[in-house]
Amino acid sequence: MRTLIVDDEPLAVERMQILCSRIPAISVVGTASDGAQALRLIDALTPDLVLLDMTMPEADGLSVARSLSGRPVRPAVIFVTAHDHFAVEAFDLEAIDYVLKPVAQDRLERAVERAFARRGEANAPAPQTQWIEEFWVPHRSELVRIAAADIDRIDAERDYVRLHVGERSYLMLHTIQGLEDRLDPERFIRLHRSSIVRRERIAGLKHDGLGVWSAELVDGEMVRIGRTYLTKAKAMAGR
Repeated sequence: MRTLIVDDEPLAVERMQILCSRIPAISVVGTASDGAQALRLIDALTPDLVLLDMTMPEADGLSVARSLSGRPVRPAVIFVTAHDHFAVEAFDLEAIDYVLKPVAQDRLERAVERAFARRGEANAPAPQTQWIEEFWVPHRSELVRIAAADIDRIDAERDYVRLHVGERSYLMLHTIQGLEDRLDPERFIRLHRSSIVRRERIAGLKHDGLGVWSAELVDGEMVRIGRTYLTKAKAMAGR
């Protein structure tokens, strides 16, 4: 894959060139030090892959990715950054991966493998949907990609949300209201000011007395239903 490296720090570019030289499947065709130069070189060199830094003067990595997203033919993008909080803004930009600095050799190789796996569909029309289909969340020293369809429950924890996926959970900087607005209401339902649940995880509704209701999940866990959300929960049950 013809690869363009974009980073405003010369040492970071040099390090990325060294890492890329150890991956036979890619060939570095150029480097850019800012967003405007990156877009010019993308037009001139037509790379298959762009390793794109997030924080740059003037046009940053997100701006470059937005410019590329409207093109019928565009390179695959792997974001490279020292900051994990940009993952939320990257939701809609169809990037292949999000790699944290300092970049480890094996981590970059996995990202490139993902680029190869999706290469055939890179220029296919993206499905038209207004709902979030996947999340990138920090986990240890990297960010992992989680499909929305795999999330069982989302709980608010102050300025964060916790995504429950099977027996594991991931903490992400975001508001629960912001996520509710982006989640498919046919798939998820908000039951409480601090809880969103995937509909198919709900086994039944239970009246606890004095107007208090709870949702029983398929694993036996109970989630309190807030009064504000009770009408919608009952409507789901046909009541």
